[in-house]
Amino acid sequence: MSNGWVLPDELLRDAPAYTPRPGELADLELLLTGAYAPLTGFMTRADLVSVSRRARLADGTPWQVAVTLQVPTALAQGLDPRDPARRALVLTDGEGAPVAALDVTDAWPVRDGVAGVGGTLRRLGDGGHGPFQRLRRTPEEVRALLPPGRVLGVIADRPLHRPQLAQIAHATRTLGAHLLVLIPVGEDGPGGLPPESLVRAVFAARDRMPPATLVTVPLSRRRDEISDALLRARVSAAYGVTHLLSTGEMLSGAGLRVLVPRELAYDSRDGQWRWREDIPPRNRRLALTQAEIDDLLDRGFPLPEWHTPPAVARELARARPPRRYRGLVVFLTGLSGSGKSTVARGLSDALREGGERTVTLLDGDVVRRELSAGLGFDKADRDLNVRRIGWVAAEIARHRGVAICCPIAPYAAARATAREMALAAGAGFVLVHVATPLEVCERRDRKGLYARARAGLLTGMTGVDDPYEEPTDADLVLDTSELAVDEAVQTVLHHLTETGWVEPKLPPL
Repeated sequence: MSNGWVLPDELLRDAPAYTPRPGELADLELLLTGAYAPLTGFMTRADLVSVSRRARLADGTPWQVAVTLQVPTALAQGLDPRDPARRALVLTDGEGAPVAALDVTDAWPVRDGVAGVGGTLRRLGDGGHGPFQRLRRTPEEVRALLPPGRVLGVIADRPLHRPQLAQIAHATRTLGAHLLVLIPVGEDGPGGLPPESLVRAVFAARDRMPPATLVTVPLSRRRDEISDALLRARVSAAYGVTHLLSTGEMLSGAGLRVLVPRELAYDSRDGQWRWREDIPPRNRRLALTQAEIDDLLDRGFPLPEWHTPPAVARELARARPPRRYRGLVVFLTGLSGSGKSTVARGLSDALREGGERTVTLLDGDVVRRELSAGLGFDKADRDLNVRRIGWVAAEIARHRGVAICCPIAPYAAARATAREMALAAGAGFVLVHVATPLEVCERRDRKGLYARARAGLLTGMTGVDDPYEEPTDADLVLDTSELAVDEAVQTVLHHLTETGWVEPKLPPL
């Protein structure tokens, strides 16, 4: 890859701009800081082919993992890699602020509507913003802080409980190494834990660690575990790590020695964590699984002190409060006339009567009028409408409110996107399929839409000439042809109570 920069600043003023996807933004920051050295930009086709065939870049430098940028084909077609005056692409963050300029020296088709682009990067702007920026040091800065000798690296991609802290302490003593803790902040952690909450939780365990240097790194996970492990080893080496403590799938590939710790268990005889096989079974207590930790937090139970330091437990309880205090999106989907809006209004009224929750009802017709005015009813516009509803609902839930949505939402992919937005906001998501049969909906036909569609006066009517993809992932299924409205509302309330999202009501005296 070329290390030269050939684009004059004046060309950047008229260059097109593009916001990469979150994982690509994380790669971008790692490229700019030198954590992906020797890479100086996104790979070209020649690099990709060489990496896939012989685990080397086109110039022969060892490298095992593809680091690429994909853009819309229309954008790539406006660039000319052969013309230095027409190949600049400004890359922006999620808010549209310029982060870097890419000198596009290669572009190629990837799939329909998507192209790959590669070339050298140049940083623009002040280097970013967000929580804990003071901890986001470059590899060069971190290496200058480290003492000489061995450096044990730990990628703290989840909170550190007592078993992990015991493993870290043992490995540090054995090696006689300085400890470097790398905290990934490129995406949410396990259970939707926000990056800033992960940082606070790791710092809460600092007094239980050997002397350590702690930094944040914009790492995000790849779908391929092997690629993910190789890149993490690469980044760790760039920050000065000589030995890496494995926290799961971890492969070397950057000259590092990877330590795979033995499994620890809690010894009830003296309250210490030891190698599992060294403790008699009657005195052995295994570490909690992530599912067990999440369940305790969801139900509002304290994490046991034998497993989690109190300071870490407090941070996790603050980041993941009990479900009854957490934001929630209740998403009702079904055909027109299925009764979803009526059930949604009844549910909203019942929750408001209880007074424990702040409730917002996002009715499909009201949203169409106020938020999605001008959108039609083709697939693209329907998906955009549901996406807008999902985004607003997720923001309501982010601030611990309850958002009740009741669009038709006929397509599974759009509903999945709404779920992902809610979970990314740290909220819950309950999908309710109001599965009232089509013939019942047609008999009701309060708006006359089915009659118009059957008469050929209306096209794109869900259930008539446009498909409804029935949910296979619904948390609750209702049929209002078999249930009265009050019964349907009570069914939803019962589900929310049983799953911990709503406080159970005490029976009247």
